[in-house]
Amino acid sequence: MSTRARKQIILAAYVGGVNEHTAWEHPDAGSQIEFDTFRQVAQTAERGRFDYFFLAEGLALRERAGRVFEHDIAGRPDTLAVLASLAAVTDHIGLIGTLSSTFNEPYELARQLASLDHLSGGRAGWNVVTSWDAFTGQNFRRGGFLTREERYTRAEEFVRTVQELWDSWAEDAIVADKQSGRFLADDTVGRFSHAGAQFDIEGRFTVPRSPQGRPVLVQAGISPQGRDFAAANSDLIFSPFSRQPEAQEFYADVKSRARSFGRNPDDLKIIPGAGFVLGDSRADAEEKARHILEQQLSDKAVQVQFEQLWNRDLSAYDIDGPLPSIDPDPEAPPIIQGKAFIYQDRFETVRRWRALAEEKGLSIRGVAAEVSARADFIGTPEQVADALDAFIQNDGADGVVLGGHVTPGGIDEFVDKVVPLLQERGSLRTEYTGSTLRENLGLPVPERRGALAATV
Repeated sequence: MSTRARKQIILAAYVGGVNEHTAWEHPDAGSQIEFDTFRQVAQTAERGRFDYFFLAEGLALRERAGRVFEHDIAGRPDTLAVLASLAAVTDHIGLIGTLSSTFNEPYELARQLASLDHLSGGRAGWNVVTSWDAFTGQNFRRGGFLTREERYTRAEEFVRTVQELWDSWAEDAIVADKQSGRFLADDTVGRFSHAGAQFDIEGRFTVPRSPQGRPVLVQAGISPQGRDFAAANSDLIFSPFSRQPEAQEFYADVKSRARSFGRNPDDLKIIPGAGFVLGDSRADAEEKARHILEQQLSDKAVQVQFEQLWNRDLSAYDIDGPLPSIDPDPEAPPIIQGKAFIYQDRFETVRRWRALAEEKGLSIRGVAAEVSARADFIGTPEQVADALDAFIQNDGADGVVLGGHVTPGGIDEFVDKVVPLLQERGSLRTEYTGSTLRENLGLPVPERRGALAATV
């Protein structure tokens, strides 16, 4: 009887900016824009032998009725500038950034990411996202809003075009023979020509092939269309499921889709975001988790959460009183702008929240506490290590992206107390074994493809 080898846990750390999950008011919280914050998180993660550092991106200041609300994203610096700076102060950890396919152009973004990959020695990655709202689009161009179908259509062709640009150089395209004065293998290097419904471009790509073939491609895919796109194209999939059995179901489904596209399912890694709280005992950790949730559920944060669902001004309602008796107003102009709308059906969600409030006698704040995401791994370091390892070994995922409610010290305790336990049981590396992000993730170097790649 054969037994499967123990899976190596993929770990990532993120800085998400000021939002409803981070407490910028906390005494230990640092700046969300100073370089020292990003450097501390990335270097701490590298000390813990994490696979990559992940930087989210905010393209607009979120507003409530035309005014920025302070317990949400107050601003983020440019993703690529931060990652390029981190390449100079780290040696092994991957550097993955979120960049929109809606408000960028393939040539520009392909060039920036390829440059980051060279600067970091093959540690770059791109989290492909689409930008969903006209409010954000106003920052970029008139009529910047795209429907959901149009966003995905553009994104699919955007990714293919970027890959064609990355593949326009062969690994051996640079000869650099000083004696003969010959620098390039031939005159076709970098040539590309793409004609499609979204992009019609032709020319020469200026950056040689990536040290890891191509930067690592990351995507989130929930809908059937999104899952197919991610299963066919991505190296990593960011999963919304960090608990069983939904996580196992998503894992099996996406791996099956990858196999149907002719891919080895092991070449596609599934990584959800996850939170942790450590204590001297489970009861101590649970109490800490409750305190963290209380900090996150400030009056403003709860008000914004309910106002986005109801799409009404609810400032007259007592947060510690009953839920509003009025119905949502989906036809009114959005009172909350720039914040992703996660509710599939306003009226159904309101119905469920009212039923929950009636069943448990909850106030607005009480319902917010019930429906808000809690830390997934709570307990002593040993209990968290056990739970995380079981989650990975039982195919809930291939790893997790970790962050804390206090930046930049959110992952310090995990690195100091949980990482050694995972290393002892053989579920986490003790040293980096590869020089590129792909090597450390166990991903193959992709074959060159594209219209002109075969002629080079």
